[in-house]
Amino acid sequence: MKISSARAEPFAAMRRRNLAEAGAKVVVAQAADQVEFLGVSEAELTPAVRAAIATLVIELNDLRSEIQRLKSRLTEAETAADEDPLTTAKNRRAFIREVKRIAAFAQRYDAPASLVYFDLDDLKGINDRFGHAAGDAVLKAVAERLSHNIRESDIVGRMGGDEFAVLLVQADLPTARAKAEQLARLVQVGDWLTPIRVSWGVRQIDPDADPESLVTDADKAMFEMKRSRA
Repeated sequence: MKISSARAEPFAAMRRRNLAEAGAKVVVAQAADQVEFLGVSEAELTPAVRAAIATLVIELNDLRSEIQRLKSRLTEAETAADEDPLTTAKNRRAFIREVKRIAAFAQRYDAPASLVYFDLDDLKGINDRFGHAAGDAVLKAVAERLSHNIRESDIVGRMGGDEFAVLLVQADLPTARAKAEQLARLVQVGDWLTPIRVSWGVRQIDPDADPESLVTDADKAMFEMKRSRA
């Protein structure tokens, strides 16, 4: 039996009407917003506009790639600026900066740290007898041996010529001296063209001291050992 007086009304609308009649506050749903892309409404997305947007997206992706490439090159340039070009150990400028950083760390956490200064006693003799290429090979090998026999937190620097330095964190003076002796033995042994002897000096890092002064003091201690052997 067909009831002609029945209202074809959606259930949601009926529910809202009933709630309103009961005195409940009803929030009337607004019409859905038009779909937009980059602030352009769907009605305005003509083929020409879509093509322009596609081009813009491609250009944005290219810019992101270029920025990433430039960041990578900057990182490489910063790394190269800190490295000795022959041995890839820290150069003097970068090493001094690390001394300052470790000194600040030692002061903040009341942790010992020390600096060891090494000198190859007769690199000039190697250069004179076998040529500068042989001398360069010795310097590379020394830097490699030092780097491979310290902790990841320690730092090797080439201070110039035949002189190297090592920063030892969490190392007081006795610990640093023992490590310096070990590193010197590792450098001196091996299949060298001629025997290599290493002099060294140690200075525990005073957090209040100037980094250059710390290096100078360790250098002086190294020369005292060298003179005592003469």
